[in-house]
Amino acid sequence: MNPIEFGLDTFGDVTSSLDGVPLSHAQVLRNVVEEAVLADSVGIDFIGIGEHHRADFAVSAPEVLLAAAAVRTTRIRLGSAVTVLSSDDPIRVFQRFSTIDALSNGRAEVILGRGSFTESFPLFGFPLRDYETLFEEKLEIFSALITQKEVNWKGTIRPPLVNQQVFPPIETGSLKTWIGVGGSPESVVRAARYNLPLMLAIIGGDPKRFAPYVDLSKRAYDQLKLPMQPIGVHSPGYVADTDEQARRELWPDYKRMRDQIGAERGWPPMQEAEFAQEIEHGSLYVGSPETVARKIAATVKALGLSRFDLKYSAGPLPHEKLMRCIELYGTKVVPMVREILG
Repeated sequence: MNPIEFGLDTFGDVTSSLDGVPLSHAQVLRNVVEEAVLADSVGIDFIGIGEHHRADFAVSAPEVLLAAAAVRTTRIRLGSAVTVLSSDDPIRVFQRFSTIDALSNGRAEVILGRGSFTESFPLFGFPLRDYETLFEEKLEIFSALITQKEVNWKGTIRPPLVNQQVFPPIETGSLKTWIGVGGSPESVVRAARYNLPLMLAIIGGDPKRFAPYVDLSKRAYDQLKLPMQPIGVHSPGYVADTDEQARRELWPDYKRMRDQIGAERGWPPMQEAEFAQEIEHGSLYVGSPETVARKIAATVKALGLSRFDLKYSAGPLPHEKLMRCIELYGTKVVPMVREILG
């Protein structure tokens, strides 16, 4: 079994200064690059940067930030979390990530998904009624790009591709491509059908409830007579020096982020008891390094994971606190999890 990888994810949430003043989107973007540089220096395996097109997240073009990080880091793998393939051009997505791969000497990855927000569809002129068709056909094209030198494809969303080459090619090997899944069985089977690793976004509830999706993935690979691909998990969390400090620092900003999104989706405001429940029994990895390490190790063992990605940004939670979280995750949490898993 390959050693488990440990990553960090951020959506480039618009953060505040330590005295509560919101930062500009431009400053947040600069800070995200510094966070990636720190993650590299403390030994974290991967950093993923998410794509959004709304006021509360600064990152709309993660590949640009990943390219900036590529030239300032040496070992960390660099990817998206996620790339909303449905509202993008699969050829341009491949070209952007093959460029990052070149700049980073082979460290690029992409996590493709449909996204949990839909702002990109009207922004780029795609009708939501084509949600399924757009993703399926664009994934067909992308799969061909990462497995074939010359692509032949025919579908409904664009003119056919005939013996088409795309540049720049990946220098060595192929572009590591994951499918990001929020909890649909069809998406799990689709990842197996394309023979791609699966990244499960588990953002609430007991992570063990996703065990049936892991079993479904195994059964799908067995039926396809293919070796099992890696499975990873993306979940939110925050590390501080003590459990009490982590909860105290995260709660107000996490609630602000959760309530803003919840108001758009018809959720009631988050109560502190629900926050505590998610930390103690759900999918919030919050606390001291020891507490977070034990909880991550339990999830890794329960689901048989190859990678765990901690989504460390949380609404306006200040950059300085995020940097301390990254430092503790890399220097303390990750070594502890490796020791527990032994």
